[in-house]
Amino acid sequence: MLELKGITQIFGGVTALSDVSFSIHANQITGVIGPNGAGKTTLFNIVTGIYQQTSGQVIFEGSDISGIPVERLAAKGMVRTFQNIELFGQMTVLENVMVGLHSKSKSGLFACSFKAPWAIKEERRIREEAHEWLRFVGIEQLADVQASNLPFGKGRMLEIARAMACKPRMILMDEPAAGLNSQETVGLAELIRKIRDLGVTVVLVEHDMELVMDICDRIVVLNLGQKLAEGTPREIQDNPEVIAAYLGDDE
Repeated sequence: MLELKGITQIFGGVTALSDVSFSIHANQITGVIGPNGAGKTTLFNIVTGIYQQTSGQVIFEGSDISGIPVERLAAKGMVRTFQNIELFGQMTVLENVMVGLHSKSKSGLFACSFKAPWAIKEERRIREEAHEWLRFVGIEQLADVQASNLPFGKGRMLEIARAMACKPRMILMDEPAAGLNSQETVGLAELIRKIRDLGVTVVLVEHDMELVMDICDRIVVLNLGQKLAEGTPREIQDNPEVIAAYLGDDE
């Protein structure tokens, strides 16, 4: 579904990624892991159009999406969440999810301004769908709360609900468990599985190894900007190069 070919990213004289290549298969949960500074978030930023890679290609469902503006990727079926939660703080929880749904809206400015019947009908549908996504992530009871007043864990669920409202075929999550307590992390694991069961391909960068090993079908390991290993959770756990990268070489 997603193929990275020879991705290299150089910032000034620093090589953040060097010739990174791997594939993501549809309807799987794939983890991208590695020590701090391995290049994981840089890779996500390239895939999602925030950075333009120095060289290499990003192929999504057979099309080269290298250099495509960020706003067009959602229309193609790819969305992401961020390590630092990005919400519209002055909007309600429900309105934040409605923003995601408005990307699929067909009513223009004129129809909305003059409250055309079809625009009112579409707005009602969008509101109903937004409630459905809030139920999906388990925070429907917070629909009328201002987003800036949410506790951190609930804010994470809202960001995922808004991304899912775009009806993606692939969602990339950058450290979704960061800042969550153990109970919230268990709930996150269940939610990610539910997303995969909807037929959405999930790719996540994550430092919580227990979560990664529990939910991922495959894992890609980066170290010092290069792909170090790729395989099933068991293969990664038993890989001596991965162990050395995390724990250091034992003479």
